[in-house]
Amino acid sequence: MKKKYLLIGLLTALTIILGLFCYQSWAHDLNKTDYVQSKTPTIFFHGYGSSANAETHMVNAAKSAGVTKTIILADVDQKGQVTLIGTIPKNAVNPIVKVNFADNRNTNYETDALYAKAVVTKLQKTYHFKKMNMVGHSMGNMAINFYMLANAGDKSLPQLQKQVDLAGHFDGIKGYELPEGLTVDKKTGRPNKMTAAYKRLLQLRQSYPENQVDVLNLYGDIGDGSDGVVTNDSSRTLKYLIGKKAKSYQEHRFTGKLASHSKLHENPQVDKVLINFLWGK
Repeated sequence: MKKKYLLIGLLTALTIILGLFCYQSWAHDLNKTDYVQSKTPTIFFHGYGSSANAETHMVNAAKSAGVTKTIILADVDQKGQVTLIGTIPKNAVNPIVKVNFADNRNTNYETDALYAKAVVTKLQKTYHFKKMNMVGHSMGNMAINFYMLANAGDKSLPQLQKQVDLAGHFDGIKGYELPEGLTVDKKTGRPNKMTAAYKRLLQLRQSYPENQVDVLNLYGDIGDGSDGVVTNDSSRTLKYLIGKKAKSYQEHRFTGKLASHSKLHENPQVDKVLINFLWGK
């Protein structure tokens, strides 16, 4: 009798496991109808004091939508050495790279840019990619834009195709170098006051690749013209830096409960806009 119940239990467990496996395989099948089938990797950069965990929701949303089946981690230690965890198969479609900075509280943006370059060159050396997309949240945007400031003209590196900036504090952050009385020209994105970091980024107006990169600038408004940490004006100053050079430039403001700074990367509305922008046909 015990053997009978044991056998039934084993068969039930196997059925559940098989069902879960089939469900996961079905749920994560590639959606070739709605999304491009590209080998170009998309690299996600997290914000200050954060980790690759902050990228997980967005990345998993892309996987569930059928964008990709390939997600790896690029772990960057405090010396800028990169370890790739996981592999990208030769025929991988729309591979995603989650970046983790051990030195995640470094406000020297030039150093953050060096970390970003270390990831790019490691991927290039390992997988020989010639193109890439980049997504940043909060300080991750500064890593991307200072990377472009230093390397936009280097044709030996993979060339940026799409850039997504989420909750970017390009011209200051609340409680940290936010210019008092900051206003932004609605047409050009030009701020009336500029932080030292923003002034360094002004060189992008000349050096950013012309008619090459599609740019999406996403920010949240909890009702006071900010996401609680970054003002919408500071986020919108990106347009003045690269808007005229970009192949395309668009902005999207999010409102509601998930529009706060730390919730934007957990926001299904953000997922939808980001996924369609990066991979939609």
